[in-house]
Amino acid sequence: MSVETNQTTVDDRQEILELYKDLRVTDVRDGMDWMGMHHYGTMHRDIKPLWRTKITGIARTARYLPFEGPAPKLTPEEYTKWVSWYYKEVCYDPWAEDIVDGDIMVIDVCGLDVGLLGSNNTLSCLLKGCRGYILNGGGIRDTDEVIMQKIPVWSKFVSQGMDQARIRYHEKDIPVAMGGVAVYPGDVIVADGDGVIVVPRKMARDVAKYATQELRGDKAGRRRLYQQLGWELDETVLD
Repeated sequence: MSVETNQTTVDDRQEILELYKDLRVTDVRDGMDWMGMHHYGTMHRDIKPLWRTKITGIARTARYLPFEGPAPKLTPEEYTKWVSWYYKEVCYDPWAEDIVDGDIMVIDVCGLDVGLLGSNNTLSCLLKGCRGYILNGGGIRDTDEVIMQKIPVWSKFVSQGMDQARIRYHEKDIPVAMGGVAVYPGDVIVADGDGVIVVPRKMARDVAKYATQELRGDKAGRRRLYQQLGWELDETVLD
């Protein structure tokens, strides 16, 4: 799928984001079922939220591969210079320059235990409109600060190590396999405490229609129960 550039696609993108902004993962899962996609779209439960939050957005993808090595034998002073070279020539992030508001970065790190993302680069991407990150390995460190900064991340685990001699950039804007699901640039993603679900862009409107139907039914039923319990109505039960 081509990267979104023209005005027609931008308008379509905004419409899709509006359709999904209030939907939960479970609503979208139901919408996918209504379209006969019972066994597709849900990422494996191993990909978990770093902290409980919710995001909806449009997939932007990148892939990293293991660094073949070996790590050079250097003095600490030499290593400092080598690290600077490494970030410029081996493990860089050209996808970060492409981010537009509403993007969710889906990054294939091939299951590696490495802190590709941290408190600094996730924050700089947040400034450009990135709504969150999904990774199929470690890929996230500085987690106390990341949580404090309220940056949404779903990953298999947390990593301590830096990038150098562990991981290298390979490509961007390509299909990636994430938690048993093929994610294409432009697909719709919803993630919350129930995990992550991916909606192929070509069926995004139809899925949203039936997901919204299920959400409204759930709200109406829970609203009646709130009233019977004498509870104050909150945003989860109001249309």
